[in-house]
Amino acid sequence: MNDETYEKGLKIRRETLGDAYVDKALSEATDFTQDLQTFVTTYCWGEIWGREGLDRKTRSIINLAMISALNRPHELAAHVRGAVNNGLTEDEIKEIFLQVGIYCGVPAMVDSFRIAKTVLGEINGK
Repeated sequence: MNDETYEKGLKIRRETLGDAYVDKALSEATDFTQDLQTFVTTYCWGEIWGREGLDRKTRSIINLAMISALNRPHELAAHVRGAVNNGLTEDEIKEIFLQVGIYCGVPAMVDSFRIAKTVLGEINGK
């Protein structure tokens, strides 16, 4: 593992998903899952999210669409919060999920709206 890339990834991961989410993920790591946390932080967040080719807002747009299409509710909830932290508006998130509905199916869209409504409600104190 490259410590510099890990630290870069940890910074981006925290800025996107929030300290509470990252702290929980790291503190709950076990001998079995520690390598997973290191891998995700280093390669996903440090190597890919840390590249200059796309800004974070664009990466969040792509992630919301892909994660929604793949029906990964836990990851979707985290990335809805991350998308807001990366500058997406509720209207932009809505448009992404409507697009998912057309190209990936209505059930994926409905579940995504349901998850996002809960997360956005938490963010907005509703």
